[in-house]
Amino acid sequence: MHGKPPFHADHVGSLLRPKALRVARSRYARHEIGAAQLREIEDTEIRRIIRKQEELGLRAVTDGEFRRRAWQWDFLEGLEGVTPAEGPGALSDRQLGARSRSIAKVTGKLGFGDHPMLQHFAFVRDHARVLPKMCIPSPTHLTSVMRDWRSVVDASVYPDLPSLFCDLSAAYRTGIRRFAEAGCRYLQIDDCNISFLCDPAVRDGVKARGDDPDAMLRSFIGLINDSIRDRPPGMTITMHSCRGNTEQGFAGGGYEAVAEQVFGGIDVDGFFLEFDDARSGGFEPLRFVPRGKAVAVGIVSTKRNALEAKDELRQRLDAAAQYVDRDRLCLCPQCGFASTEDTDRLSEDEQWAKLGGIVELAETVWGTL
Repeated sequence: MHGKPPFHADHVGSLLRPKALRVARSRYARHEIGAAQLREIEDTEIRRIIRKQEELGLRAVTDGEFRRRAWQWDFLEGLEGVTPAEGPGALSDRQLGARSRSIAKVTGKLGFGDHPMLQHFAFVRDHARVLPKMCIPSPTHLTSVMRDWRSVVDASVYPDLPSLFCDLSAAYRTGIRRFAEAGCRYLQIDDCNISFLCDPAVRDGVKARGDDPDAMLRSFIGLINDSIRDRPPGMTITMHSCRGNTEQGFAGGGYEAVAEQVFGGIDVDGFFLEFDDARSGGFEPLRFVPRGKAVAVGIVSTKRNALEAKDELRQRLDAAAQYVDRDRLCLCPQCGFASTEDTDRLSEDEQWAKLGGIVELAETVWGTL
């Protein structure tokens, strides 16, 4: 797997928003500065963190998602036919932060038009010396395990899930083509829904509203595969999966319940998986990862401040290597460092120390990133 992503030292995508950016976004929300002034500050801070990622030795860099308020809503709301809203199914202040309590409602026919994140990617492409990485939410998040899809989809537009998923996957295929045309060769799909279906309590909730969690899993796998099936040669697509980037999380349970179907059935090139604490279970489910696919094991926590001991990380990596060839393993944090613009559990110094530790350990284990 050497020489192409995912790399032996990699990261999930989002980074802590610096103070200058947080202040600027607050001032913009109060109409104290305009869009041009906000973009200038975003540009400055993104250039800075691109350089920082490169200085650490990372071979792929992101914009830290600095132009987003949350990892999923900004992208989904940029699709044609999607309207931002608040209401049943919106996550709480405690879970996501006061400015991120939205949901995306489907109010018209879905499509991928002049999406602003094409320009977001282009900025990273133009300023990075290494491979620019783009992260987008999984198409499953337009409906989500955690709420009844009927509450967020206009039934007069899409009366059933097959018709919705048909247009949704087509919109994603168009988007992936457009990102490829802009030069994207490394795309990550962020998906929590599949790992949520590892939790018996979540599965019970799905059943209580009249849906079948096993059928839901199969439809999600089909939706993701349909969304990425036309990716161009030379584009690597990976999938990140976790149970929420907070101590309490939104779900628990190891990957065993979904591993055979997901690892063997989703046509991505690699998986970024949460393994930083007990809620994600052991490494045994990795036995279902087929040859030719990489696994980035998220054994470094973005939920806790303490810097992990390298000896402990090495031991955990050795444990994972019992189920996946070591050369197909990678090191990464369990999630992004800032799922929303309000995330501040760690300091920037702690963030960089954790990423630097990942790079150092990867160099020790593999001799190359």
